[in-house]
Amino acid sequence: MDIALDRNKQDRSRQNQVQSLRDRSKNRKWHFNAPSHIRRKIMSSPLSKELRQQYNVRSMPIQKDDEVQVVGGYYKGQQNGKVVQVYRKKYVIYTERVQQGKANGTKVHVGIHPGKVVITRLKLNKDHKKILERKAKS
Repeated sequence: MDIALDRNKQDRSRQNQVQSLRDRSKNRKWHFNAPSHIRRKIMSSPLSKELRQQYNVRSMPIQKDDEVQVVGGYYKGQQNGKVVQVYRKKYVIYTERVQQGKANGTKVHVGIHPGKVVITRLKLNKDHKKILERKAKS
């Protein structure tokens, strides 16, 4: 009897999980209230064709000092630039080449969503090498 009740609870919890995945407002709430360590993964960018062939990996979480090319949005088509800052709170990255002038003449970086860029060169450290190896296996 107890086993049947446990199984029912498991089935119901699975149904609730599936249902919550379909609920747009819950997905938006999850996305905009996500903690920093989850935002890191959400803020992934696809790799260029050359890097994809080299590492057998399609996308990676973006990090400072990666080189990217803007392929979508208003700043599409501008040459490669290095990532200056990854601003997880706003879900944007700042690159050295994409800037805008202010009224007083100073230049400020413009935020770009990581989905609008392609990584052309990775900054590799031991942690990122481990991630690449792990992702290439699967």
